[in-house]
Amino acid sequence: MKKLALTTLAFAALSLVTATSYAAKDDVLSHRCYTVAPEKAARDKIEAKRVAFVEGRRMKGQEAERAAGTVTIPVYFHVINKGTGVANGDITTAMINDQIAVLNSAYASTPFRFALQSVDRTTNATWYTMAPGSSAETAAKTALRKGTASALNLYSAAPGGGLLGWATFPSDYTASPKLDGVVLLNSSVPGGSSAPYNEGDTGTHEVGHWLGLYHTFQGACTNAGDSVSDTPAEKSAAYGCPVGRDSCTTKAGLDPITNFMDYTDDSCMNSFTAGQVARMDSLHLQYRQGK
Repeated sequence: MKKLALTTLAFAALSLVTATSYAAKDDVLSHRCYTVAPEKAARDKIEAKRVAFVEGRRMKGQEAERAAGTVTIPVYFHVINKGTGVANGDITTAMINDQIAVLNSAYASTPFRFALQSVDRTTNATWYTMAPGSSAETAAKTALRKGTASALNLYSAAPGGGLLGWATFPSDYTASPKLDGVVLLNSSVPGGSSAPYNEGDTGTHEVGHWLGLYHTFQGACTNAGDSVSDTPAEKSAAYGCPVGRDSCTTKAGLDPITNFMDYTDDSCMNSFTAGQVARMDSLHLQYRQGK
């Protein structure tokens, strides 16, 4: 299990959008994730480059996979609110610290550790309700973003419409460095009010995208899938915690409902696969490490 004793609560849910590509969803639950991954041709190109990058490192005798806990990611947390108090989006220091603790627990089997560098607070009603791809998002991130490609910038806001958050992919950074980062619904952090998505795993899920993962149901029941060989095929997103669900009956394995990159309740999520860890590691090395 992923759980950890925190000062408020621990673990929440998911949603994502790239800065340049997103699609409106037709129901509130779908708004958990607003990000649309690149089209298959673009995904295939990214994957081919990743494989070539890993092979190039191996041929040079360089490490292909780093050990757990060996990479520290600096985190800059930007609290965007419309006034004082948690009800207005001004989440507490304890909630922020708990969110970082949730990330470190969830990513314990990966190379990544998250270290909070700073917290800033901005009262701006327009930025507070920013939508993915909007001028408000561009303005907020341009003004607030800190660090290099290897720095994780987390923005808490209240975009509305049931949206829990969105993120950019590693390969997006070069074209749009100022837009790089993760946006979280403020009430999805530990101790927030968006149950059953208020235990911090919106952050876990979105950071997974920021490190290069797609959804477990990417590509549905096709062989292409999420570009990770050890996540079972899944026809569509899972909600709640549907134990025994098997949406791709012609493929091996039950649906990966406990995976952080599905859409299940926070309490149901507790794992990444070894293949996902390797993918995150290689894409971080390729696009973020030292950049």
